[in-house]
Amino acid sequence: MTKKHFIFSLLFMAVRLCSFAQQTIEIATKNNVLILETDKDNTLLSSYIGKKLDNTAEYPGIQALDKYKPGSDDLLNKREAYIASGSLNLMEPALTVSHADGNKSTVLTFSEVKTEQLDQNRKLTSIVLKDQKYKFQVTLKYLAYFNENVIEQWAEIEHHEKGNVVLKKYASANLTLSGRKFFLKNQYSGATREMRSEEQQLLHGIKTIDSKLGTRTNLLHSSSFMVSIDQPATEDIGEVIAGSLAWTGNFKLDFETFDEYYLRVTAGINNFSSDYTLKTGENFITPRFVYTYSSEGKGVASRNLQNWARNYQLLDGKGERSTILNNWETTYFDFNDEKLNELTKDTKKLGVDVFLLDDGWFGNKYPRNGSTSGLGDWQYNRQKLKNGISTLGKEATANGVKFGIWIEPEMVNPKSELYENHPDWIIRQPERKEYYMRNQLVLDLTNPKVQDFIYKTVDDIFKEVPELAFIKWDCNSLIYNANSPTLKNQDHFYIEYIRGLNSVLERIRKKYPKTPMMLCAGGGSRVDYAALKYFTEFWPSDNTNPYDRIFIQWEYSYYFPSIAVDNHITDMGKQPIKFKTDVAMMGKLGYDVRVNELSKNDLLFSQNAVKTYNNFKDIVWHGQQYRLQDPYENKIASIAYVNDAKDQAIVFNYYVATLFTNGVILPIKLKGLDPAKKYKIEEINLYPGTKSPIDSAKVYSGDFLMKVGFNPEVNAYRTSVVLKVQAL
Repeated sequence: MTKKHFIFSLLFMAVRLCSFAQQTIEIATKNNVLILETDKDNTLLSSYIGKKLDNTAEYPGIQALDKYKPGSDDLLNKREAYIASGSLNLMEPALTVSHADGNKSTVLTFSEVKTEQLDQNRKLTSIVLKDQKYKFQVTLKYLAYFNENVIEQWAEIEHHEKGNVVLKKYASANLTLSGRKFFLKNQYSGATREMRSEEQQLLHGIKTIDSKLGTRTNLLHSSSFMVSIDQPATEDIGEVIAGSLAWTGNFKLDFETFDEYYLRVTAGINNFSSDYTLKTGENFITPRFVYTYSSEGKGVASRNLQNWARNYQLLDGKGERSTILNNWETTYFDFNDEKLNELTKDTKKLGVDVFLLDDGWFGNKYPRNGSTSGLGDWQYNRQKLKNGISTLGKEATANGVKFGIWIEPEMVNPKSELYENHPDWIIRQPERKEYYMRNQLVLDLTNPKVQDFIYKTVDDIFKEVPELAFIKWDCNSLIYNANSPTLKNQDHFYIEYIRGLNSVLERIRKKYPKTPMMLCAGGGSRVDYAALKYFTEFWPSDNTNPYDRIFIQWEYSYYFPSIAVDNHITDMGKQPIKFKTDVAMMGKLGYDVRVNELSKNDLLFSQNAVKTYNNFKDIVWHGQQYRLQDPYENKIASIAYVNDAKDQAIVFNYYVATLFTNGVILPIKLKGLDPAKKYKIEEINLYPGTKSPIDSAKVYSGDFLMKVGFNPEVNAYRTSVVLKVQAL
C-alpha cells in the first residue's frame, strides 16, 4: 500500500468513525430542554425532557445513567425518538410502513442534523433518519419557541424506492417521559356537555384517546391533554407535560407505560381507515404536535400554551375582538327585514360592536325556514329579505354598528337545489342508505370543484356586503358512510378532506386576512390549533347555562387563551343577568338576548357592563391567566387575569355550591402580582341599586394578597363578584 493510499484509508476511517460517534442534540427553550442522543447502533434516542441544566456539558451521557437489571432484556428500554415497526422495537410505533417490495420492517438510524435560527425567539432543528436498506427517510422537525417554552414537533416522510410505499401509521411524534407514576388529565365531551374533566393514573397497557368522526372531531374526546409525573400536579406544584395536536381531522393519542419508569406518548393523525400511498419523491408532512413542560404545575403549562398561541398560532392573537349581538335566540328562523333592522338598532342601544345574522337567511326554491331544507343554497331568501343582505349591511352601518353573518358551507340538506344539481359533490357510499345527522350530509371537500364552490360562497357574500365584519362558520354533522365519488384512493379520504378544508381557508384568508371568523361546530366540537390558524375564536358549547359554562370555560383555559373563547349571555339558565354577564366576561363577550324585552334595570346593567368590559377586556384577552380556586373542589370558583406590568388585574369569582351554605368562606390567594407593589381592590360591574361591601380605599401589598389572600365576599346572595386590582 502506498503512503498516499494509507493516508486516504486513515482519513476514510476517521470520517466513518466520526459519522458514528455519539451525537447529543439539544432542543432548548428559555427554561426547558429536550435531549436526544444516538447510541452504539446509531439509533436516535429520547434521553431527557425537563428543566435545563446550568452546565450543558452534562447533557451527553444522560442515557447511560439508566441502570438495567442484570440479565434483563433491554430491547424494550430502547427509547427511540421515533419508533418504526417491523424490526426489534415491539412497543407502539410512530411509523408503520409497507415498502415497495412488500417488506414491512423499517430501521431508522441517525444520518444528520441541521439547525436554523429563524429569528431571536425561534430555532428549527431538523434530524434526518434513514433506513440503510431502503431509500427511505424520516426528517424529525423540532421548532422551539424560546420565551414561550413551547416545542412544535412533526415528521416529514419521503422515499425514493422503485414503486409506491404504503404508510400504515405516521404519527407526528413519540415523546418518552420518565418517572415513578404518570397521571393523565384529559377531557371528554358530548353535545352541550363539552370538556368534562377526568384525571387517572396510567397503569399497564395503552390508554388511547382518538376520534374517527371526520368532522367535529373533538365531540367525544379532546385532542389536548396534560400528563403529570410522579403525582397529580396542582396549579403551582408538580411536573407537567401539556400537549395538543394541531389537526382538524381524526386524531390518535396513545399513552403507553413500559419498563416500570417510562411513559411513551404517541400523537398524530388517526390511521383508522387511512393507509396512505406515498409516491416516489413525495413528501408526506404530518400535523404539528405542540407541547410544553412545566416544573411548577399546570398553571405555568397553560400560560406557556396561551402565550405561544397569542404570539404565533391564533389568527390575530395579539389584536382586538368584536362584541356581538346574535339574533338566533331572539328570532330563530322567523324574521324579516323589519325585525332585523330593529335588531341592528338594539345592537347600538346595547353598545356592542356587531349585529350577527344567524341561520335562516337563504334558500328560495327550498326556503330555510327550519333545519330540514335550503342548506347549500346560499342565495338570500327573497321572501324574508326583500332588499337582500347587502341592504342589511348598509342598515347596520347607518345605525352605527357592524354586520356579520352565519354560514355552514361544508354541509347540504337533501332538500336543496345543491343536492339536486350536484349529487356527485356529496359524501356517501354508493348503494347504501343515506344517514342524516341534523337533516344534513357533508360535502366532499376532497373534490376541487366543491372547494371552489365553498370559496365562491364566501367570496360572493363579501361582494354583496363589502363591509362584512364577522363570519360564524358552523359545522353540525359528522361524516357517515365515508366515501368520495371522485377520489381515486378512498384510503386517502379522511386526510384529503382536511387538506381540502385547509385549502379553502387558505384562499379565503389570502383575500380576506382580517375579517374575524368564529369556529363553531354543533357546540365546541371543533377546536384545535390547526383550525385556529384561520379563525380568530371558537364557540365552546351550545350549553350557555352560566353555571355549566364556568366548568366548560375553566377546562378550555388549560389549553386555549381567553381571547379565543366566545361566551354569550342567553336565556338559558335561571340565574340573574349579572351572574350570566360575569361568567361571559371570562373571555370574549357576546349576547343572544331579546334586548327589547329586558327590564329597565337589566338593560341599564347590560349597557354599563359593555362599557365596563371595554375598559378591562385587554387584560382578559392579553394578560396572564391564573386559576385561583377550582370549582370542582370549592364553593367559590376564582380566576384572575394580570397584565404584564403587574399593575392591573381582573378577578372573577363565582358561587358554585349546589347546596345552600352559611359556612365560612376563606380568603382567596391571588397570583401573578408584584409582591413589592401596593394595590387597591374595587368591585366592578355592579347591578344598579346595589352597593359593594368591598372597601375600595384600603391598601394591600402584593405580598399580602398572594400569601394571605382576599375575601371577595361571594355567597348564596352575592353569587358573582368581579374585582379590579389596581397598583398605586
